[in-house]
Amino acid sequence: MSREKERKVYVVGHKNPDTDSICSAIVYAALKTKLTGRVHEPRRAGQLNEETQYVLERFGVKVPRLLSDLREQIKDVELKEVEGLRSSVSIRTAWEKMRESNIHTLPVTRNGKLEGVITIGDIAKTYMDVYDSKILAKARTQYRNIARAVDGEIVTGNEHGYFLKGKVVIAASSRILMSDFISRDDLVIMGDRKDAQQCAVDMEASCMVVCQDAPVSDEIIRQAEEKQIVIIRTPLDTFTAAQHINQSIPVKYFMTKDNLVTFKMKDYVDDVQEVMAKKRFRDFPVVDNKGKFVGLLSRRRILNVKKKQVILMDHNEKSQAVDGVEEADVLEIIDHHRLGLSIETMGPVFFRNQPVGCTATIVYQMYQEECILVEPVHAALLCSAIISDTLMFRSPTCTPLDEQAARALAKIAGVEVETLAQEMFNAGSNLKGKSAEEICFLDFKQFTVNDTVFGVGQVNSMSGDELKELKEIVEPHLERARHNHGLNMIFFMLTNIITESSELLCCGPEAREKILNAYDLPEDTGEIMLKGVVSRKKQLVPTLVGALQQ
Repeated sequence: MSREKERKVYVVGHKNPDTDSICSAIVYAALKTKLTGRVHEPRRAGQLNEETQYVLERFGVKVPRLLSDLREQIKDVELKEVEGLRSSVSIRTAWEKMRESNIHTLPVTRNGKLEGVITIGDIAKTYMDVYDSKILAKARTQYRNIARAVDGEIVTGNEHGYFLKGKVVIAASSRILMSDFISRDDLVIMGDRKDAQQCAVDMEASCMVVCQDAPVSDEIIRQAEEKQIVIIRTPLDTFTAAQHINQSIPVKYFMTKDNLVTFKMKDYVDDVQEVMAKKRFRDFPVVDNKGKFVGLLSRRRILNVKKKQVILMDHNEKSQAVDGVEEADVLEIIDHHRLGLSIETMGPVFFRNQPVGCTATIVYQMYQEECILVEPVHAALLCSAIISDTLMFRSPTCTPLDEQAARALAKIAGVEVETLAQEMFNAGSNLKGKSAEEICFLDFKQFTVNDTVFGVGQVNSMSGDELKELKEIVEPHLERARHNHGLNMIFFMLTNIITESSELLCCGPEAREKILNAYDLPEDTGEIMLKGVVSRKKQLVPTLVGALQQ
């Protein structure tokens, strides 16, 4: 499967989601997955209100995961996939892997977890900056690594043992001089001289590296075995063997393990680039939430980051969309609201906007157009969305198409529209335990007209007494909410479903004046009661926009 096909497409509604934006996203994602064979994942852009929570629980549907930001993340970048090294492997092995993979950095891992990184610069240090003849012992170098570094074979001794003491010396002088500079536990590099071999055995060296495939007598081997001396035979000459010997040092001795600069898959590219600009590393390791190595990230790879692909449901304005939408690749917009024209796209998109009362009605039409049957549970969700958005067909936004769709969907789902509506509205108006802030923004939409940014919240209830209680909670909080959210004005609808009317609360400079003028109400009006006004989209917002544009 191609990487492009593996990428998910997010299907998400607006901030402060209502039942329509959640249910339409879930059901449309299922349709798109079925039609394209590519995973379309429904997401939510905020916390669910009580009504929506009830609908999902009632029909056994899992709550979509939160999508709070559409900016590019490291998980959208194609990382360099590299197998981690064990810390015990040699510098030579690391170099060979780098050359083979054409990279300059390798991760050092243990059971998948990142322990450090080794770079080509670290390897260069073993040649240019190391003048310590005891470095192999300090690094606890394994004998099999030493043998591999000099292209040799172990004649006798434990290849899994470690060179722990002593220094590296070359036996190139007389036996008398050798006995002066060879100490117990040293590693001795030598040629075919038998006296040099015997001297190393007599001085109880830890390891003998015999060059140019020189013969080693059975007697020397026997003595070496008695004293547990490791003998390595190599085809290399003494000079070359001495050059290569440091390649046996384990990577853990030179790797960077402290103050590692690592990133996680969920990190945002903007934030990562800021860190990269301050560091001079070529590659950066990326780990998951458990610290397991995932891949290497470079500046070049960030340039090829894939934008998140998204379908917007039940909205078309940037102020209502998930943060970072301007950095995403918007593929489709399915909506039934006015055109805000504030979302710019990289290219043409599939845009379906119809004057109906609910996005779910459009989604149902699209199933019919594709001749695909709606599953009963999805029918229940779409029916619930239509009931919610049209206030069970009482809203002036409701069209014959909405009611026809809801009735047909109810039949597929095996539910009674009136009973379901009663249950939903009761659940939605149960706001006990909610703070004033939570109630204000349970169903809240933000709009911009010229330079004025305003928001409209709404609560629906079948009980006048309950709406009075909510008013006492919400009204004192509106000014604080307006200030905290950087709005010029806030309007809040307390909608009585039974009487088909709304009391409007407002705050902000000229907010009350604008609404009185919009509805031609006298200046001495006390409570702003709007009879017949139950729809934010079709009744209140257009009237407000007209007043603000004057």
